[in-house]
Amino acid sequence: MALEVEASGAPLSSFLKDFPSPLGPGEPLPWSSAGSGALSKAEVPGALAERARSLLGGRGVSPLLAASLIHSAVNEVLQTDLTEFKQQNVETEGEGDEERFTLLDGESLQRCFFNKLRDVCCEWQKQLPPLRPLKRFLLVSIHAIRNTRRKMEDRHVLLPEFNQLFGLSDDTDRAFFAVFDGHGGVDAANYSATHLHVNVGLHEEIVKNPAEALKCSFQKTDEMFLFKAKREKLRSGTTGVSALIVGNKLHIAWLGDSQVMLVQQGKAVTLMEPHKPEREDERARIETLGGCVTYMDCWRVNGTLAVSRAIGDICQKPYISGDADGDSFELTGSEDYLLLACDGFFDAVKPYEVVDLVLDHLMQTKGVGLKAAERLVAAAKENGSSDNITVLVVFLRDPQDILADCLKDPKSLGAGDDAQSSPFNFLSCEAAATQ
Repeated sequence: MALEVEASGAPLSSFLKDFPSPLGPGEPLPWSSAGSGALSKAEVPGALAERARSLLGGRGVSPLLAASLIHSAVNEVLQTDLTEFKQQNVETEGEGDEERFTLLDGESLQRCFFNKLRDVCCEWQKQLPPLRPLKRFLLVSIHAIRNTRRKMEDRHVLLPEFNQLFGLSDDTDRAFFAVFDGHGGVDAANYSATHLHVNVGLHEEIVKNPAEALKCSFQKTDEMFLFKAKREKLRSGTTGVSALIVGNKLHIAWLGDSQVMLVQQGKAVTLMEPHKPEREDERARIETLGGCVTYMDCWRVNGTLAVSRAIGDICQKPYISGDADGDSFELTGSEDYLLLACDGFFDAVKPYEVVDLVLDHLMQTKGVGLKAAERLVAAAKENGSSDNITVLVVFLRDPQDILADCLKDPKSLGAGDDAQSSPFNFLSCEAAATQ
């Protein structure tokens, strides 16, 4: 912890040197003004945190310190009277009721936030508060490519510093990871990557019932985006898959066909079933609502979307549901890694093949796992995927230990029941041990 604090002081001095005085009313923001439009009150924490994470990260402030700074500055903004930033009221029609939503002027609000952030940096430069890193081992490998698609519509979030960002000071480790696969534009994926984890962290049940907080936050994010989509005429949507590690528990939640899987002692473990229109329960739900599922090169909802649940897709609600599924699992310490990825990966690489690919990569790199995701993305592309591909690997054990266990007892580590049907048969542990 002392090393973390010592290494983090210099970037604060550099930050304050770049911004020696608060921003005045007419001065430009230190980040792109493209995201400075009107904000609902619910959007404020996520929008402010996202701008600051990018700004501080680009100036070398460690994620742990940046998250703590952001939490303090956002709290100060939320404790002020936000009515001074009121821009307009928007009327939306509910089920027989009219609700009035107040929108806030994003630019002036962000200028206020930046000045609060600068004040916190000035204070903390004198004496940094203690920063407690995770006790659990986590190593993250991430790789994402546009591939042959015209646009990149995937987004991802990795947040090992979850506790610091939301001011959770108990002794429980928490880390959050997510992958979003947008369609019909990138707006829904961008929005979800900005707000979903914030809705989780600010949920009233985050401490007592994190599984409920995670699952409910998908629906809240969907509702928030639909409000934005209605006022700004946005038509995009996004699938999403998330993993929240809380102590020795793994909580997952998902909408659509992005997936999360677990590898435990060298075996692929299926954790979930994606939401596709051809699923019997999904088809029944859609048809009960008056929609239809038809085959047009693949099964589609109302002849359009190939997923049955997503955030957004305002023109296809309620057939495209924003109600997430979730599950929870005990972590025993025998888990090797989690993998979260979009359908551009899972349509080309089967879960049992992941085990061989990662093991082959670890043998080639002598147990260095930082580019494992890059190896997996390359395999999906080689197997014919033309879609956007995002792969996020969260090692729960040191990759060198995973490799050492394999070399110690090669025959005990297989890809599971599907191993015999795997077309991959890279260097086996046994072969590597003799080379």
